Order: sequence, then structure tokens, then C-alpha cells
Amino acid sequence: MRNFSKIIISLGLALTLSTTAFALEDVKVEQGSILSLKDCITIALNNNPSIKNARYNYGISKANVNIARSSFFPTVGVGTGWSVNDTHAKHVSSSTNAYTVQATLNQLLWNFGKTNAHIRMQKFYLIADEFYFNDVVRETTFYVKQRYYEVLAARATVAINAAYVDINERNYQRTKAYYDEGIKSKIDLVNAEVTLSDSKISLIKSENAYKNALVNLNNAMYLSEAPAYSIASPEDFNLEDNIAPVDLAQVLNNKPEKQEQYEAPVSVPDAKLMTAVEKLEVLTDYKVQEFPYSFEDCIKMAYENRADLKAYNSTLDAVEENLLYVKRNYYPEVSAQAGYGYRDTNRTNSFNLGINVSSSVNIMAQKAKVDAAELQVDIAENALNQLNQDIYFEVQNAYINMIELEKQIPLLGVKVRQTKENYELAEGRYYVGLGDYIQLQDAKVNYNNAQCSFIETIYKYNVARANLESVIAYPQEVTTTLEDK
Repeated sequence: MRNFSKIIISLGLALTLSTTAFALEDVKVEQGSILSLKDCITIALNNNPSIKNARYNYGISKANVNIARSSFFPTVGVGTGWSVNDTHAKHVSSSTNAYTVQATLNQLLWNFGKTNAHIRMQKFYLIADEFYFNDVVRETTFYVKQRYYEVLAARATVAINAAYVDINERNYQRTKAYYDEGIKSKIDLVNAEVTLSDSKISLIKSENAYKNALVNLNNAMYLSEAPAYSIASPEDFNLEDNIAPVDLAQVLNNKPEKQEQYEAPVSVPDAKLMTAVEKLEVLTDYKVQEFPYSFEDCIKMAYENRADLKAYNSTLDAVEENLLYVKRNYYPEVSAQAGYGYRDTNRTNSFNLGINVSSSVNIMAQKAKVDAAELQVDIAENALNQLNQDIYFEVQNAYINMIELEKQIPLLGVKVRQTKENYELAEGRYYVGLGDYIQLQDAKVNYNNAQCSFIETIYKYNVARANLESVIAYPQEVTTTLEDK
């Protein structure tokens, strides 16, 4: 239990808010690697297929802008051919071989702003795709943080349950020694054996939960067949130990080497002289870093920073330009045409130049297209309004959850101290004959549950704080851009 306080501290990942973003590096995970939270986020940002797809979609939108612009560029046509004409009549027969070359040039002069509206529409979609990319990065960062804290919480729970096994093993040894001397009854010895077995089962379950947490973290980082690595302690704390690594490749074959380790321990000569509960001060080891922004500040930052909100605004601008584009299909197009032709039969050259005004509209179909485009604008406006409301409630819920959990942490720390003291008293009373085993067992369970609750609350607090950071889209230390490969 001597390293438990260090593990508690490792859960206190104080979020250092910074407006400076670090460029992505290539983080390699090898056997025995020690990964920090920044490393895990970097790996996820490099590997996440959703981020790659968002980058590809941006490239497609960029190409669509150029396609829309191409309408103002001339269209060049070149052709050549050879023909044979053999005619036979009653009195006249003729046969000609002809070689021809043609070249044409078509240029759009004006279509009453239809092409301009199409170009602007594609530009707004391009801007929206850039914001969608940033939003995927935001969601990926939060998901990795959540899984990272989950690993820390699961590892701390393993330490708690391992210490609980030690406590129950020590109690069993002393109870057995007292039983051999005739001081304690058989039922106390049996209860001690059952409690020890239950604590070992809880330890195995917590170890499996820790392994599953590592699997979830690997999934968040998109690391398949990851080697055994360790989770580093936060940089803000001077810790000597790292979280113990687990080789997930051996999990399926992870069987106890000796069956005896799951059996009840034998008595030791000095069992009555073993020490009581090891002193542990968890409250002084963990300090909550105050969140530097009020609720009003968070709301303002969310509306200013959220990339998905900006993407919805750009999408609304795009569909409004699309409506203009569809409406302007009623207007004609003005274009210029030039051509050149050559025929070798009589060595003739021909030139032509003209300006055309053309319009081809299906009135019924065009009316339906306008109606559909107007509905698209209504849908985009409704989605934007809904997102504005959703963001407000997301920030409100995230802020309330963080504050409530922040208040609970010191109270639960006090509860851990109180239940530890109560267990020490119950243990002392039991071994001098003033208390019964049920009181001792209740005190042990309360102490263990208090520690687990303390750990779970710290985990939830860190997730809530990371979630608040995410919903207000606060700039992160580790990020990626469209230009990163």
C-alpha cells in the first residue's frame, strides 16, 4: 500500500490550459515505452481514420472550388478526320478523299451571376469541411483523455484491491493463530477465509477491468497489436513510479503459475505481531486545480471556438448560395464562340466568330428545384438553431458536473481517513476481545469502498473537466492541422 498515494496523485491530471499548440511528432510505441497523455493524443491524431477522412473530404471540396471556377475558363476543342466519298450515278461517277482539321474555342461571357453563386457555394463548403476537420480533432482528443483517465482509475483500483487482499490475508493469519491457541472460534476463522477469497476475486476482476481499460485506450489510439507499454505520471507531479505495463498479447493465456496463490495462506509464527493498517493520507496527496473560467466565460468561449458551429454557419451560407444558383437558372447565358477549319480537297480554310445568347428551361422542373433549395436553407437554419441550443446545454451540464465532482473530492478524502481510522479501531477491539468479527468486517468493507469511491470520483472529475474543455473547444497543447501529413 506504500505506492497507493502515488497512484492517487497520478489520477490528478491537472489540465494545463495553453493557447500554444505543439506540432505533431511521430511517437513510436515499443516494448517498455512510457506514454504520456500528450503521446497518446499524438498517436490517436496520427492514426484516427476519421481524421484522415476529414482531410480527404477537405481535398475534395478544394477540387470542387476549382471545378466551379473552371466555368469562366475557355473550352478548347480540336478535331481531325479523313473521309472517303464514292458516288456512282447513271451518267456521273465521283470519288473524293478528304482530310479535315477543326479547332473551336468557347468562352462564357456572362450568366447573370449563376457561376459566381456556384463558386461561392463551393467555397463555403470548403470552409465547412475545414471546421469539420477541426471538430473531429476535438472529439478525438477528448475520447483519448477519457480512456487515459480510465486506465489510471482502473490501475488505482487494482492497487486498492491488492492492498485489501493484504489486509484480509493478514487478518486471516492472525485469526488462525488465535484459533490455534483457542482464543477465537471456528466461525471467525471460516469468515476470515471467505473474506480473503472474496477479496482475491475482487482483485482478479479489477485486474481484468484494467486490461480492458488498456484495450479501450489502444482502440482510442488505433493501436492494434500494441506491445506492453506503461502510462507515465503527469508532468506536473514528481513521481518515481509509472503505472505497471500489461502485455495484452498474453492475456488470453494468462493463467496462474501456481494454484497455491489462490489458496488460503498458512499460519506464521509471529502473526499476532504483524502491524495494523498502514498509515495513508490521501487528501493531502490530491489537489484539485481550480478551473480558471466561469460559466459565462465558458458559454462565450464555446460560441466563439466550436468548429462544428462554424461549420454549420458555413453550410448555411453554402445552401443560400445554392438557392441563388438555382434561381438564376431562369436567366440566359451569353457566350462567345470562335472556330477554324481546314479541308485538303481544295485547300480551303474557314474561320467563324460569334456571340450567342441561349436559354433552355423546363419551367416545372425549375420551380421544383427552387422549392427544394429553399427547403435546404430552412433545414440548415433549423440545424444551426438547434446546435446553438445544444451547445448551451452541453456547456451547462459539463460545468455543473465538474463543479459537483470537484466539491465531492475533498469530502470523500475525509471519508477515506475516517473509515481507515474506524477500521483501525475495529481491528484493535477485535483482537483484544472487545469487538466481534462482523464489526471488523464492516469496517474493512467500508474502508475499501471509501477508497474505491474516492478513486471513481477523481476519475469522473478528470473526465468531466476534459469534457468541459471539449465542449468549449479550448485550444489544446497537442493538435493537428490539414497541412500535417
